[in-house]
Amino acid sequence: MGIKLNINGKSHDVDVEAEKPLLWVLRENVELTGTKYGCGISKCGACTVHIDGKPVRSCNTPVASAVGKKITTIEGLANNGKMHPMQEAFKKHHGLQCGFCTPGMVMSAVDLLQKNKNPTEQEIRDWLEGNICRCTGYQGIVAAVKEVASKM
Repeated sequence: MGIKLNINGKSHDVDVEAEKPLLWVLRENVELTGTKYGCGISKCGACTVHIDGKPVRSCNTPVASAVGKKITTIEGLANNGKMHPMQEAFKKHHGLQCGFCTPGMVMSAVDLLQKNKNPTEQEIRDWLEGNICRCTGYQGIVAAVKEVASKM
């Protein structure tokens, strides 16, 4: 089935089944591999992307539900080759180790700051609760979000 998608500001035509998860369309058909497969049941957050500005777990989102909408992946946050401030802050504060959860964490953190410009540490931790990281202990992640919030 021919499906037209708007991903990171570019149009993509893909020939896939309407119920194929968006995650696999992004990775296999569009070759944007920044979005990761973690659990496959929308519990770990590794596959988080934005659809029309809202965070969505792409592992359980049928591609057909994204037609006519603006999809933003971790690759789409960069602007003219320059990392998004949240990406820079994650790097600066060592908010990543293995990097597997990082795309989903960054996408969720960006969403938080779009909704709450000055979150407390507890609000940051609560917001990111659905994103699982097994490496960092979350300290660097929280520090990164706090830094970006302080600059907004």
